[in-house]
Amino acid sequence: MIGEDTALLMIDIQNDFCPAGALAVDDGDAIIPIVNRLQSLFHVRILTQDWHPHHHSSFADNHEAAEPFSVRKMHYGDQVLWPRHCVQGDHGAQFHDQLKTHDVDLIVRKGFRPSIDSYSAFFENDRKTRTGLAGYLKERDVRSIYVAGLATDFCVYYSIMDALDLGFDAVLITDACRAIDLDGSLDIAMAAMKARGAKFTTSEKI
Repeated sequence: MIGEDTALLMIDIQNDFCPAGALAVDDGDAIIPIVNRLQSLFHVRILTQDWHPHHHSSFADNHEAAEPFSVRKMHYGDQVLWPRHCVQGDHGAQFHDQLKTHDVDLIVRKGFRPSIDSYSAFFENDRKTRTGLAGYLKERDVRSIYVAGLATDFCVYYSIMDALDLGFDAVLITDACRAIDLDGSLDIAMAAMKARGAKFTTSEKI
């Protein structure tokens, strides 16, 4: 068992990010058996859940003539416009039915504000609006975070970078993540995480 000052953070393992989903990550469901096994090793287990209203500003089809994966300037900066996904209450927003959820300590819903997208488990994309996760972890005396989930180069990446900025040690479990790899985004994200001080491991080494 990992020490009580260490948490497992499981990012967005939802139907829409798994095969046949609206924003499927290749091989995304392959991480589920790994994540399920890891849960038994941690005292603190946290899930995040993309939870968008139907009129969310990050959906391409909410902008006239906008193509999915194009970039639009928002009040907080550049925003990728995504295919409609993880709409509140829809099947796509639900956790994959093979993912263990009954023993988790906390579920953090993000992206529910219509005008701001949210990649990170800690901040929305304006980089100011907090989810409350950091406060929860500090109240639990958590110092280190192991991160798994979808997708490596977006929500996992932003969560790790914010964790480091907030003073946590952050470890990426490489075989418990999968990437979108949009225009080389995976290599960019991996290099940035390494440069910032993130550690990398595999599930077999935990």
